[in-house]
Amino acid sequence: MLSIIAAAGWPIWPLIFASVIALAIIGERLWSLKPGEIAPLGLFREIEEAVDKGKVNDEMLDALTRHSPLGRVLAAGLRNISASREVMKDAIEDAGRVEAYLLERYLPTLGTIASVSPLLGLLGTVIGMVDIFGALTPQGSSPAVLAQGISVALYNTAMGLIVAIPSLIFYRHFRQKVSGIVLDMETQAVRLVEVVDKKRN
Repeated sequence: MLSIIAAAGWPIWPLIFASVIALAIIGERLWSLKPGEIAPLGLFREIEEAVDKGKVNDEMLDALTRHSPLGRVLAAGLRNISASREVMKDAIEDAGRVEAYLLERYLPTLGTIASVSPLLGLLGTVIGMVDIFGALTPQGSSPAVLAQGISVALYNTAMGLIVAIPSLIFYRHFRQKVSGIVLDMETQAVRLVEVVDKKRN
C-alpha cells in the first residue's frame, strides 16, 4: 500500500483524506439512520392511548422529547394540544424541519466528496501527464521519469473512482432512506392531529 502511495505522488493525498472523511460519514450514518430508533414501532399507539385517557402532561412530554426524533416531533404537537389545529400543525412542521435537517446531517459533504473525487483523480492524471511530457526532450527520454509520470496518472485516476463510486452509492442510499423516514414521520404526525381533533369532538 505504501508503495502505491509513493508511486502515485502527492496528488493522491487529498483523495486519501477524502476517503477517510467519506468512510467516517458512511459509518456514522449507518449507525444513526436506524428506522427503529428514529421512528420506533408502537410509539404512536402509546401516544394515542395517552391522548384518549387524558394522560398528556409535562412529564410525559419531556420523556417523549428524549425518546426519539419522532417523539420530539409528536411532542411538539402535543405541547399545543389545547391550541387550534393550525397552531398544532405549525408546531409539528417546525419540529419536523429540524429533525429532517438532523437526519440529513453530513450527507451534503458525502455528496460533495462523490462529485469532487473524480476531479481530484483527474488533477493527478494531468500532473502525471505533465511529468511524462517533461521527460520528453530532444536528447531522449528518462524511463524512470516516464514510469513515475504514468504511475501518478493511473493511480490517481483509479483512486478518484474508488473513492467516488461508493460515496455516490451511499449518498443516494442515505438520501432515499431519509426521505422514507421523513415521510413516515409526517404520516404519523398527521394521524396525531386527527386523533386530537377526534378527542376534541
